[in-house]
Amino acid sequence: MQLVPVSDRLRGTAVHRQQLRGEGYSAEQLRAAVRAGAVELYRRAWFVGREAPSDLREAARWGGRVSCTTFARRRGWWMPEGVEEEVHLHFPPGSTGPRAPWGGVAHWAQPIAPLGRSLVATIEDALAHIAVCLPPEQALVLWESAAGLERLAPEALRAIRWPSRAAALAAEVTGLADSGLEVLVCRPLRRLRVRVRQQVYLAGRPVDVLVGEWLVIQIDGWAHHSSSTQRSKDISHDAELRLRGYTVLRFSYAQVVHDPAAVERAIRRALAAGLHDRPFA
Repeated sequence: MQLVPVSDRLRGTAVHRQQLRGEGYSAEQLRAAVRAGAVELYRRAWFVGREAPSDLREAARWGGRVSCTTFARRRGWWMPEGVEEEVHLHFPPGSTGPRAPWGGVAHWAQPIAPLGRSLVATIEDALAHIAVCLPPEQALVLWESAAGLERLAPEALRAIRWPSRAAALAAEVTGLADSGLEVLVCRPLRRLRVRVRQQVYLAGRPVDVLVGEWLVIQIDGWAHHSSSTQRSKDISHDAELRLRGYTVLRFSYAQVVHDPAAVERAIRRALAAGLHDRPFA
């Protein structure tokens, strides 16, 4: 079987020398590709294609693994606003790590899960690093997003032997959040010791949050305004819920993200009026 040129094999990625040799590439082929400038060689082990993402290049350069919020962005997890975009790398004990200032964030920790030669951490390690790197509320947003997108059952997450801060987040994960916005609304509500449920079907459609038995909270995502058809469906559903006795509070993305205190005050007023435990008169 004829091998593709080294530059084509490495386009957009990075591969360890041993793997490339196992695929049949000779040492001379690899050296020739580096001499020609078609690929780059880091730490005498990692061959990096010219179009490889910058986070992989940094991991190869310093001998780490892409982790934490950098990993989350690679996987498309819901990212709270305000989280910095610097590169986060994981360095297990015994690693040399960066030997000069580099502007990224280093996570020095024993791996949660075993991993061979890789420039990308495991999901478990990324979650553990997020737990210590972000405030609990932002971290929970990412954990909930990971649970949904990676199909991680909450009970399976809780079975992992986490460090203390990660274990606390695992205990909170529901796996029900349709978006990170729900997490930002529900987490403070659960501290009030009221019954909070997510994605409950009422009048034929799921509602974002049901507090008690009668208070419905709906949250419009950042792109909600782009669909007039969806908006019309939401208005019709809200009307049907009100006709059935529910109180409906609807909040925008901007309210939840930029003015959470006002959102919480509005919900607390509804709770003070008892709208969660009796139908709207």
